[in-house]
Amino acid sequence: MVEVVASVNEQVEPSSVLKTARRIVVKVGSSLVTNEGRGLDEQAIGQWSEELAVLVKQGRELIMVSSGAVAEGMKRLGWTSRPKEINELQAAAAVGQMGLVQMYETKLRECGVGSAQVLLTHADLADRERYLNARSTLLTLLQLGVVPVINENDTVVNDEIKFGDNDTLGALVANLVEADALVILTDQKGLYTADPRRDPAATFVHVARAGDPQLETMAGGAGSGIGKGGMITKILAAKRAAGSGASTVIAWGREPRVLQRLCEGEAIGTCLVAQTGKNQARKQWMADHLQMRGAVVVDDGAVDKITGEGKSLLPIGMTEVSGDFSRGDVIAVRDVRGAEIARGLANYASSEARLICRKSSADFERLLGYAAEPEMIHRDNLVLSRA
Repeated sequence: MVEVVASVNEQVEPSSVLKTARRIVVKVGSSLVTNEGRGLDEQAIGQWSEELAVLVKQGRELIMVSSGAVAEGMKRLGWTSRPKEINELQAAAAVGQMGLVQMYETKLRECGVGSAQVLLTHADLADRERYLNARSTLLTLLQLGVVPVINENDTVVNDEIKFGDNDTLGALVANLVEADALVILTDQKGLYTADPRRDPAATFVHVARAGDPQLETMAGGAGSGIGKGGMITKILAAKRAAGSGASTVIAWGREPRVLQRLCEGEAIGTCLVAQTGKNQARKQWMADHLQMRGAVVVDDGAVDKITGEGKSLLPIGMTEVSGDFSRGDVIAVRDVRGAEIARGLANYASSEARLICRKSSADFERLLGYAAEPEMIHRDNLVLSRA
């Protein structure tokens, strides 16, 4: 048995990855959701829904990324083989989404938890405004105790904008909401050092470092025939998720109470540990940001709140706005003498920031025409500059 393929973060025990995680993205594949293509597996979806509900009621935040729309649509349309034409695939997805979301909604509601359907395309996450809108919507749903059920918007995508697989989508969603962990439920127990069906000497990988090149070799390599939709996409998804500090667990989706047991600290499947915590990863990225489109100047009271008390930057403490920046851009925060004290992600564009400068959040709706975040930069998106 392989316990550790590569060095892992000594401060992170594999069994604690899910035990300490508050925000978790769960991805399930088509073969599990549709019982190998035979139609939606009501029992399996019901079981996952029960587990999701238990975890939500414990105070955790859960997002479900679910495949299965095309397969369910094929069944409803009476098609026995997967179509090759993109318009037929899109039609199958449109038909199948009806059943897929209805099943999750019914099962989660039976467990006393609300659900919401969210369909995403790559373009949604490539465009800054749409990215931030999607993030804001998902975080609001989580705050409300609702479980978002996410799938790729197969009814409108084409080859140029498809994620390619829902493992990638799961990782992108983990990045989007800055999840603590990504759980990929699959029809395999986890990762082996080689294909156990072909190599009797293959051993199971219990824990490794996300992004280790050895893992891609074990999974068959990025260009291999078994790669598409196989273990390689899960390894690459874990690598992507680790970029924002989320560790990944790859486990068998039919393991009894798999999500609850993982969250109780049981070691199940393969754990791919991120080397950097999510807050550290985001703040390091902001600290290393070289190009900033603008800045705000703040009074001494705001300086004390930010540097001494770790508070957010409120517009009422701003005295000046410079540059031309958009919502989501990294901007500098300077004191009245011009020294940079911090930098962070702007909740408002420069044109809006000028309107709310020195104003209370109670005035935002009158000045902007809408009410949004009370902070110019939330403390979670603020990093102090190096002395």
